[in-house]
Amino acid sequence: MKITLFGATGLLGRELLSQCLEAGHEVSVLLRTPEKLPAALRARVKVVEGNGLDAAAVERALSGETEAILFAIGVDARSPEHLCTDVTRHILAAMRKHGIRRLVWCGGGNTVGDEDVVSLGSSFVLLFSRLFMGLRHRDKLEQIALLEESSDIDWIGIRPLQMRKGGKRGGYRVGFDRYSGLSKITAGDCANEMIRMLEDNTWLHKAPVIQY
Repeated sequence: MKITLFGATGLLGRELLSQCLEAGHEVSVLLRTPEKLPAALRARVKVVEGNGLDAAAVERALSGETEAILFAIGVDARSPEHLCTDVTRHILAAMRKHGIRRLVWCGGGNTVGDEDVVSLGSSFVLLFSRLFMGLRHRDKLEQIALLEESSDIDWIGIRPLQMRKGGKRGGYRVGFDRYSGLSKITAGDCANEMIRMLEDNTWLHKAPVIQY
């Protein structure tokens, strides 16, 4: 499959890139600073230099023969406000223009949806996010709202809680089970599930939690 990956230099993005290449997929990446990707990996992918906040750059990244998109952009205290939402808006516009159907994205468990089993643990996560992760929390809420308005796109989301460095372990759960701030997942297992979702419609138009 021909995949375009956003966020390739982050913890999750590196795992997605490695696993996609291992599985034989053809990968394109949009990077502000291509040098952040090791030379050995750059040689195996198509690199488009540009910023996801630039609609023209996003369109360049998707204007080839992209069949599906993986979204692994993260947000921290230094990120522009609405980063994930604005990049997603550009991606959706380019997908519609070029007839691309599939988008698999990584959100966060700090957003509580209607299908979640609300427990003391998830309520604590929500309160903590509102108080101490305002920028990230608002951005992810806006991103989900934007996607929920996009029923013409075959999008699927995954929501990890504490994502840790590590490869594929297996034995994880995906769904709307109870979770708390202690719920964990490795970047390798999150990447594994996102790649599986490229061709699985079980969670179409939904964003389940992934955890052990």
